Amino acid sequence: MAEENNPAAGDDTFISHLIELRSRLVKASAVVLVVFLCMMPFAAHIFDVLAAPMLAALPTGSKMIATGVITPFLIPIKVTMMAAVLVSLPWVLYQVWAFVAPGLYAHEKRLIAPLVISSSLLFVVGVAFCYFFVFGVVFPFINNFAPKSVSVAPDIDAYVDFVLTMFVAFGVTFEVPVIVVVLVRMGLVPLAKLKQIRPYVIVGAFVIAAVVTPPDIMSQLLLAVPLVLLYEVGLLIAPIFERVTRAPDSADEPKSSTAD
Repeated sequence: MAEENNPAAGDDTFISHLIELRSRLVKASAVVLVVFLCMMPFAAHIFDVLAAPMLAALPTGSKMIATGVITPFLIPIKVTMMAAVLVSLPWVLYQVWAFVAPGLYAHEKRLIAPLVISSSLLFVVGVAFCYFFVFGVVFPFINNFAPKSVSVAPDIDAYVDFVLTMFVAFGVTFEVPVIVVVLVRMGLVPLAKLKQIRPYVIVGAFVIAAVVTPPDIMSQLLLAVPLVLLYEVGLLIAPIFERVTRAPDSADEPKSSTAD
């Protein structure tokens, strides 16, 4: 009631949230920058590692090309920056959850560490699955369709854009169990509703895969099928997680009725 009668109090709260958000962004960016600077001397080697799946699928002796004047310099830097973000992901996610934490109950704040760890691990697993398995299947599958009269030599700029898009797609896909658990735990979507919309999720998974991946059935299946399976995993985990964490709610909620 006091805040309703005093608009300045609401403005102060909004400004304090902005200051806190800026602080979290600065902390996250600083760590990413430090990691990036430490990895910079190895930028060329990092790009070679990223290019390995494509080079393995090309004919013996083939190489990738760079059509831009400064592309051989900019692309390894871009790849190194993305690698720095991936390495710094646990710290970045921690800053995100720490910003949200003041609005949570005490027992919900204890979930921050497990969520940060699981989110980071699942994203890395998604990227690794894409790099070691999906690329090993998709690149040879695509290159085998190249006519004999065509010399396959992908441009490194287009290759990196494609690879990063795939990494993000698979990384986010592997976050689905965490997303399902958070939706159920926070009471945003009932578990029964998530089970009810299962057919729409399956259709949506194939639509997303068709948009994100190359226009071949193999890569679409390799994204859509894990997305659906991971959604099912989330539905299996969510009830157990909900039962374990539901009990403290009554103790944490404000006892406004007794005050009245």
